[in-house]
Amino acid sequence: MYMTTTYLEKPFTLSADAINFYQTYRYIKLKDVLDADTLAYYGEAIEQTVAGLNRQHQPLDQRDTYGKAFLQVFNLWQQDDRCREFVLSKRLGQIAAELMQTSGVRLYHDQALFKEAGGGITPWHADQYYWPLATDKTITAWIPLQPVPPDMGPLEFSAGSHAIVEGRELSISDDSEVRMQQRLRVTDFRHVIEPYELGEVSFHSGWVFHRAGANQTDQVRKVMTVIYMDKDMVLKEPENENQRKDWEKWCAGAQVGQVIDTPLNPVIYG
Repeated sequence: MYMTTTYLEKPFTLSADAINFYQTYRYIKLKDVLDADTLAYYGEAIEQTVAGLNRQHQPLDQRDTYGKAFLQVFNLWQQDDRCREFVLSKRLGQIAAELMQTSGVRLYHDQALFKEAGGGITPWHADQYYWPLATDKTITAWIPLQPVPPDMGPLEFSAGSHAIVEGRELSISDDSEVRMQQRLRVTDFRHVIEPYELGEVSFHSGWVFHRAGANQTDQVRKVMTVIYMDKDMVLKEPENENQRKDWEKWCAGAQVGQVIDTPLNPVIYG
């Protein structure tokens, strides 16, 4: 087993200030979460798995806004042993649990998001619109496999926007971009756009609004994400068709009103 596996088991020291920041704004960007060797080793596995599973071969200029935003490949942890080690990392799971202030976390699913050279914007949205989960104890780790300068399309946040209910009914689309841009403009929420250094990882809750700019470089923006939920998360009755599809795909076998304890949703930490 590669030496970086032990690195993924090492605890990460989170300060009280960091936890308080996350609890207030529902996002945080943390430096030195992963080292260069770990990212190189697991990044290679993620890239190879994405290349093998990607089914999007339509030219960029023939796709809609969602299709231009990124290439998506899901649940890499089921496809490759190295990807499994990465996604089920206790180091990342510990950070997720401590930020949310839960006793542990389960996997909801993982998702590679590769924004191609020339790829378009990712419109404003809140992830939990898609999730049939009973509480807001959800968090996504956004893990770049390389530095992300401003012109590559780093993740942008509306800090504290989990507090608003308007827009929670919107899927990722041109409509969500326009409507939420207008709505957020008249709030006091700070719009945060920052580059990512190598090893820097951000975490955001399911209801905080976020977007990403276009990739104006000639390189692919390679990002891996892991979506965690409270280990005691209960499945709710789906409120839209996307939530029903997510239940069937990511929580198969779970029952409404019960903890989502299925082989697809292992406890990662706690």
